[in-house]
Amino acid sequence: MSTKPAETAAVPPKSKSKKKMLVIVVAAVLVLVLAGGGAWLYISQQRAAAMQAEDEGAVAEPAAKGPPTYLPLDSMVVNLADPGGEKVAQIGITLELADSASTEKVKQYLPTIRSGVLLLVSQRTSEELLQREGKEKLAKDILIEASRPFGGGEEQAQGAGAGKKTAKKKKGLEEMPVQRVLFSSFIVQ
Repeated sequence: MSTKPAETAAVPPKSKSKKKMLVIVVAAVLVLVLAGGGAWLYISQQRAAAMQAEDEGAVAEPAAKGPPTYLPLDSMVVNLADPGGEKVAQIGITLELADSASTEKVKQYLPTIRSGVLLLVSQRTSEELLQREGKEKLAKDILIEASRPFGGGEEQAQGAGAGKKTAKKKKGLEEMPVQRVLFSSFIVQ
């Protein structure tokens, strides 16, 4: 009988060590599950923030560009729409392009662009062209005319006239190869 009490005394310490081991394993699994859930939550929030920034940032911040690319046009001498037809304008125009890859694209349409510019200038009077506002309006009109071969023009004119632009319209205008019109010379006689 003395052996039985010794055996019963030895069994409880084994069950305590099993309970400790079970508690440690459950705690380790719980820590791993919580860490995995936290990591998943963090990654999903980062992805959502990146997608939102991509949607908003694509319109708000254009990609970093290199130096601007310019394409000078030959000087143009145009009769103006003044009474008597004695007034002429000699205008030098330089087009600012979206990037250097746009140069060849725009050069293919230069005769069309140049013709449109000549028609625009010939409709103006010397009084209009001597005023700053007249020159600025002409530059806007030339930009619209230079965008026509690339699918711009009417949409761009409507977007420029409206006070608010939608993100799609703004993005579409930024994709046009001709970004601005600059005057290199402007003489009205």
